Amino acid sequence: MKLLPLLIACISFALSGIPTSAASIGSFKADTVLFLGDSITHSGHYISYIESRLRQDNGNEIPQIINLGLPSETCSGLSEPDHPFPRPDVHERLDRALAKIKPDLVFACYGMNDGIYHPFSEDRFAAYQTGVGKLIRKVKATGAKLVLITPPPFDPLPLHKKGKLLPAGRDKYAWFEIYENYDGVLQRYSNWLKTQAGRVDGFVDVRSPISRAQAARRETEPAFTMSNDGVHIDKLGHELFAIAVMKFLGIGDTKDLNPDLFKLVESRHKVMHLAWLDHVGHKRPGPNSKISFAEARKRADVVETKIAELLNGNGGAVSVGLPKSVNP
Repeated sequence: MKLLPLLIACISFALSGIPTSAASIGSFKADTVLFLGDSITHSGHYISYIESRLRQDNGNEIPQIINLGLPSETCSGLSEPDHPFPRPDVHERLDRALAKIKPDLVFACYGMNDGIYHPFSEDRFAAYQTGVGKLIRKVKATGAKLVLITPPPFDPLPLHKKGKLLPAGRDKYAWFEIYENYDGVLQRYSNWLKTQAGRVDGFVDVRSPISRAQAARRETEPAFTMSNDGVHIDKLGHELFAIAVMKFLGIGDTKDLNPDLFKLVESRHKVMHLAWLDHVGHKRPGPNSKISFAEARKRADVVETKIAELLNGNGGAVSVGLPKSVNP
């Protein structure tokens, strides 16, 4: 009878999503992987694609993957005058995140908000460079590996149709009235970010494959966009984002992913993502979890059981890959 409590404890620990031995994500050895970023990471679809690929190929022998993306966040500490609240700065919570989560590998995607939707400015660019440099130093000081990811492109087309783009020379710009050539600002930020690859453990350009795929589709569908507001990419954009990260990791792509597995992984992240945001803490007015961290763990465990059942039954893999017309 003494073995029963031990058995229950072992099962509970396995279901928690925390690996009991060193796991791998591509060429990296990692028990815990942390994703940092703004609202694009907060939505998390690209993370769910990556985790689904890992689970489908490796079962539950994968790292714990934590999404700590926070809407509106920057790494520069800047905020446009008309933003409804000061934009959160990742450096306000980074030390707590690293201490509480203790990641072995960190992915960071910043830049979209850091130009605060204005024309290019050397001062704003310097703030971004300083913020990225500080991020690199803090993550590396913990012994964790760090991979930098470019921001996705800004698509002016949908806002041009709505008359919400502004030319150069205006007194102020904001996320709802964006500088018409803001994508050029992001290009400069992305070009510089690539030069930092030697300081970190990896660099992923998600901007280029998304831009190429969008341009290809517009040859036959001129109104095509992957972002209704120019900033937040849709599910297809996230799939392209994920494929770029998967290519970097050498773990395949999305072509034969089981859609039922993807849905379960998404549902688990929706519960745990908000719980982790609360657990680490932040100063943004929302988003917040409606349940305690312990309750979130319990609900995640239920999903883990369903994932295990699906994988054990092989689940009938069905392609959810990209249409040929947008293949990167």
